[in-house]
Amino acid sequence: MKFGTSGLRGLSVDLKGHASALYATAFGKYLLGTGRAKAGDAILIGRDFRDSSPEISGNCADALAALGFRIFDCGNVPTPALALYGLERNAACLMITGSHIPADRNGIKFYRPDGEIDKSDEAAITALAAEIERNGETVVQPPAETEDHEAACRQLFFERNAALLPQGALSGMKVGVYQHSSVARDLLVDVLAHYGAEITALGRSESFIPVDTEAVSDETITLMKRWVSEHKFDAIVSTDGDGDRPLVADETGTPLRGDLLGLVAANFLGAGTVVTPVTSNSGIEAAGSFAVRRTRVGSPFVISGMEEAVAAGEDHVMGFEANGGLLTATPFDINDRAVRALPTRDCFIPMLAILSLAATRKQQLSAVAASYHLPFAAADRLENFPVETSAALMQYLRATDENLSAFLQPIGEVAAKSDIDGLRVTLKDGRIIHFRPSGNAPEMRCYVEARSETAALDLLTAGLTRIRDWADAR
Repeated sequence: MKFGTSGLRGLSVDLKGHASALYATAFGKYLLGTGRAKAGDAILIGRDFRDSSPEISGNCADALAALGFRIFDCGNVPTPALALYGLERNAACLMITGSHIPADRNGIKFYRPDGEIDKSDEAAITALAAEIERNGETVVQPPAETEDHEAACRQLFFERNAALLPQGALSGMKVGVYQHSSVARDLLVDVLAHYGAEITALGRSESFIPVDTEAVSDETITLMKRWVSEHKFDAIVSTDGDGDRPLVADETGTPLRGDLLGLVAANFLGAGTVVTPVTSNSGIEAAGSFAVRRTRVGSPFVISGMEEAVAAGEDHVMGFEANGGLLTATPFDINDRAVRALPTRDCFIPMLAILSLAATRKQQLSAVAASYHLPFAAADRLENFPVETSAALMQYLRATDENLSAFLQPIGEVAAKSDIDGLRVTLKDGRIIHFRPSGNAPEMRCYVEARSETAALDLLTAGLTRIRDWADAR
């Protein structure tokens, strides 16, 4: 088991066994030991639609009940819905999800009563799990009694999102909702229909489909292009498995970049400070009236950056990741209502922001996207890429400037580099290429920027080819 950019991840077969009960026990003991919770308090548990999630959820419930917690079962709900309900109830949460990764893997996202855990929490929970193992403590318990809170959790999240836009804000828009196996699939339909959009549900699946909104697969793009051609949609929307990352495709079925969605949301909210990882588009600083703070990749780092901004006295503080997931650290006044902070990734505000902007401007989404004049960006990954190989490559590239120059020689000359997270290289012609091992899966990611879409895609292909060739030559 390993904590990555967002929660604990591992093989489903392992999490269905001892591991999930072990880490749930460690989390519960951490809450009790730090005074963040006491015996008798409620802990909320939600889950995605993976086959392994119910069993893992049950293991966690049993382990936490054995420590004296009440278990509120929130069922199949989006991660931001669970987190919001936890804040409302002042209760810790566990979300059983592997997000966008394949079904043979799963994970657990942990939330304190005041929000998502940070890196120091992760280290403490990991240490407690190791101590429990060393001491041989029993973490397998009889089945726990649970209380059903799914409807209340779902309703609170619906009410939040149903108050963000004026009534009828999306009237006249035809929107397809690619439902697949996302836990947000029904709430998406309900919220968009509430604003007057004409909704068509698409591609609902009873088996889990991994949808990565940051590196949308060719199969998914082909589906969306066929659907917009058949139905003449103004947009298609979807999410990843746990509903915290948005996917928005324009009237041609082409996905919009997640960082563009975050940028549009920042302007929609009237943000004063935006916190975003180094992988987000380099044009963001010039695209709004807000201050920008850059971080490493992962919601814990964005949250830490937002907390630093708030501590420095900054207001209207929000963040977003390159995948489009939006976080708020302070309350915002939206549609003449105060909307509480939700410092965990949310896919709904970015979707509503760009759809309402298109409706207000009476423009197609492709025209809205083009109006921001951002550098063209692309990203993809090599899947099933051994973690050891990724580590060896990064060590080689960082070892000397000569190594980096030789590696990139077929692509371009190095002008500058940054290793805030991975290795981000600016080439002398202004193009950007960024190599970064995934923090939670055996994947090697590559991000690029260039002056045209063709140049960006060519650079992406070249970057992935260099990674593959280097690995094959080892």
